[in-house]
Amino acid sequence: MRAGPTNSLIDVAGLRVGHAHRVGGGYRTGTTVVLAPSDGAVAGVDVRGAAPGTRETELLDPRNLVERVHAVVLSGGSSFGLGAACGVMDRLADAGAGYPVAAGAVPIVPAAVIFDLGRGGAFRATPDADLGAAAYDAACGSRVPGAPDAGTSFSQGTASAAASGSVGAGTGAVAGGLAGGVGTASVVLPDGTTVAALAVVNPAGSVLDPRDATLAGVRYGLPGEFGHLRPPDAREAQAWRPEKAPAFNTTIGVAATDLTLTKAQCGKLAAVAHDGLARAIRPAHTMTDGDTIFGLATCARPVPGHDAFQDVLAVAADVFSRAVAHAVLAATGREGAPAYLDVFPSARRRRP
Repeated sequence: MRAGPTNSLIDVAGLRVGHAHRVGGGYRTGTTVVLAPSDGAVAGVDVRGAAPGTRETELLDPRNLVERVHAVVLSGGSSFGLGAACGVMDRLADAGAGYPVAAGAVPIVPAAVIFDLGRGGAFRATPDADLGAAAYDAACGSRVPGAPDAGTSFSQGTASAAASGSVGAGTGAVAGGLAGGVGTASVVLPDGTTVAALAVVNPAGSVLDPRDATLAGVRYGLPGEFGHLRPPDAREAQAWRPEKAPAFNTTIGVAATDLTLTKAQCGKLAAVAHDGLARAIRPAHTMTDGDTIFGLATCARPVPGHDAFQDVLAVAADVFSRAVAHAVLAATGREGAPAYLDVFPSARRRRP
């Protein structure tokens, strides 16, 4: 097996990703949007955390009407951040995308949020519909201004579709005392099927192996993927004493494939991705986490046989674990949330 060309969610053909964030002037937060192909993507969801902030998840129950979604929004801002989905919905409606009804079309846009209130920004400085629209524009390749209005005291920016770290919904994320963020990973199976994940990593639990302070998700990497890392010096590991974890957190994300799956199978894909979350974060799915993962199928490849679907499920957990590790490795440190390699500099393998 090998990673896709970008080792990210966009390796699943037809998916597009856009990130938008605001930093400064009381802000440290953002939004990430995953856009489906023009005819939508079959979707499922699995919610494991006890404090979720979500929108349209009941619609993804296999017993309910709608089969396909047109976008998935992941956002900071706790429940306030769900408003970012309105901006994405407006953009899709303007483009004529949505579930057809008598007078037009209604875009189907499920969403989930992380709790980043007050993590470097003001409590009510949260993503809104404008930021959601900016993330949509970024996913479409449209030019997005560096700031929304002249005279603002914060900067607004975007990141590339394959970006990891302190971007989009992960801008204000914290992972067990370290800087959290957005992480991605992908794998191409021997038969050509692609499975990929995008994780917004903001857990109450630790992302470290308690034995040696390596990133727990690294052990599931593909050959050479994390070859630049090694276990940190024991003195650095012993010295790491993070402050008590914030009261509320959450890790959210998307697992996707190009196979043709049913809603129920997409739900299973999301469920198995949670296994990868739990391998990379300890503890996971706590009472103060709202851990939620969406499963998407673009249906570009045929319906899989039993064994082929088993293969997809087997790698989905590993792909999500790898995405969690990339999120923490790429995150930018800040006051109160240092970067992993700033705390454990000896973990970076020196070239001979």
